[in-house]
Formats: sequence, structure tokens, C-alpha cells
Amino acid sequence: MPKFKPDVLRKVGYTLFRAAGCREEDARTVVDHLVDSNLFGHDSHGAIRFYEYARAVQDGRFNPDASPEVISERACTAVVDGRGAMGQVGATFATRLAMEKARQSGVATVVLRNTSHIGRVGAYPLMVAKEGMIGQIFVNAGRLGYQIAPFGGIDGRLSTNPIAFAAPRRDADPILVDMTTSVVAEGKIRLAINQGVQVPEGWLIDATGEPTTKPNDFKDDPPGAILPLGGDAGHKGYGLSIMVELLGGALSGQGCAAGDREMISNGVLINAYDIEHFTDMATFYDEVEGLMRHVKSSRIAPGFAEILAPGEPEFRTAERRATEGIEVDDRTWETVCEIGAEFGVDLAEVGESYVLR
Repeated sequence: MPKFKPDVLRKVGYTLFRAAGCREEDARTVVDHLVDSNLFGHDSHGAIRFYEYARAVQDGRFNPDASPEVISERACTAVVDGRGAMGQVGATFATRLAMEKARQSGVATVVLRNTSHIGRVGAYPLMVAKEGMIGQIFVNAGRLGYQIAPFGGIDGRLSTNPIAFAAPRRDADPILVDMTTSVVAEGKIRLAINQGVQVPEGWLIDATGEPTTKPNDFKDDPPGAILPLGGDAGHKGYGLSIMVELLGGALSGQGCAAGDREMISNGVLINAYDIEHFTDMATFYDEVEGLMRHVKSSRIAPGFAEILAPGEPEFRTAERRATEGIEVDDRTWETVCEIGAEFGVDLAEVGESYVLR
């Protein structure tokens, strides 16, 4: 597998999306998000999406030069139509608007529709936390609804429906919770298929409802399904997923799961909370640090080296990969180069400076 310096992988992405018709600023918004996802260890939402997004532009499903538009707003709320823009462009716009409103009113909720796939949802609350506020996001897949079996069911009827939360710390990386309400993101199944490896037990059932570790069972005809978060307590992940459908789907106007096989857009709801409208920052930081000291004072369980704060594994992975490079599986890299050629650019030449192969 080729292994790229992050800046080289960004250069590959900028070249591809400029060739696909994106404005320079938008190409950077999309690509920086995807490469950051690789850095954070979320390869399912990283460079593997280069060719998916470029193909969607080519097929007319994404509008590479669209600009999001506020279609209604009040002091603490807004409805944003992405106008078919690349998902990261629409979600970044909506997040910035939520932060602006929260600074004025203390809290803000912005919903977003018609924006395609927004990528790794944890990136947006993290934007908020880096500005000294608390961020929260709920994201469905519009009327898609075929990937995740409901608790007690066999057939896929829901999407992965992620939620994320981030809060600032005084002298450390933010607390970051970024999770699907399914046991795993669909992109990790796709990544396993590309890499030719099996998936862990407990992720998938096949078309008959039997447990399977074969990722291709998910893509069979008839298809298998991903399980809801929680294993034997999967009713919890299922309940959270329904909550996300209503918040991200119904409130945004993008719609709820209905069994469509092709996602037009995520439905998104973003909350921002300005801490200083509730308590002073010093008091808040004291509480956060006291909480983490208390949590980390627990005895360490067998098989563990330490207790980590939510988000700490991702930040450590990002620091390591920034130095060691980002691996991209051969199938993904070959497909990225193929779609680049269709847009008239030689991405193999752009990405020739691998760290190693």
C-alpha cells in the first residue's frame, strides 16, 4: 500500500476536486476534512471518499460550485439549504452560523439539508470546541434507510445515523465523542472489502439474519445488514438512531429513512452552546479537569495500559500519522487515479512522493 505524507495526499485531493469543477476554497474545505479524517484514524471517511465524491460530481449528484443559502432564521435558529454543494462546504457553513448565533444568544440550533455527504461528523463539533464553546450534531442520511437492521429485525431499515459532541479543555485537546448509532460505520465495511479482510464478529448479519464476518455479505443480493450499537443491548443504539432520524431528518426537512438505495443528502442538526452564557470559563475548565482526574484515577483493567479521555485516541493517532504518513489501500489509490484520469489529471504523478511503498 502506498503511504503518503499528509500534504502530498492533500495535494492529490486539491488537484482532483479542482479538476472536477470545485472552487479553490471549496476544494480545500473538502480535502482538508477528508485528510484530517485519515489523520484521526477514520480511514472510512478519508481518501477513500475522493473517488466517491468525484464520481458523484461527474454524475451530477453534487454541485461542485454551489453555495449554501440561509432560507429562514431567527435569533437562535436557522434553516440552511446547501443547494447541492459538497457536504463539507454546507456543514462548515452551517456550523459557523451556529457559532455566530450562539455567541449572541448563548445557544443556537442550525439545520441543514440538500448538501450531499458531510463526511466525519465529529469534525463539526470540534470546530465549535476549538472556539471555546460546546458543539453537538445529529446526522441522518435522508430517506436512505437500508444499511442497519432495527433491534429485533433482520432487514436493513435505518442508516448509520452518527452523533458527535465536543467540549473545550483548558490545556489539552477537546473532549470529542464521535460515534455511529450502529455498531460500526458503513465505510468501515467498504474499507474491509477494499483491503480483502474479514470484519470482527458482532458487526454484521447476512441476508438470513445469521452472524457473519464476511464484509461482502453486506453487499450481496439480497443484502445483509449492520447491527445497531449495543450488542445484546442493541435497543439502545436503535433508540438513538430513531432520535437522530427525527432530529437530523424530520427537523431539517431532508426526510427520514424510507428505504431509498441512493443518498441524496445528509439531514443535519447542529447545536452550539456558548459556555460563558451559563458559567465563567475558569469554573467550567475546573469542572472538566476535575472530572477527567477522577475518571482516570480508576484502577486499570487487564489488557489496558491507561484510561483515555474521549477523543484522546484520535488526537494521538493524528500526531503519529502526521509524522509517519497515511496509508491508502491499493484498490482505493488505483480507483482515485482512474477517476482523476477521467477528469484529465495524472494523480499518480501528483502523488509520486510516497513516504514508502
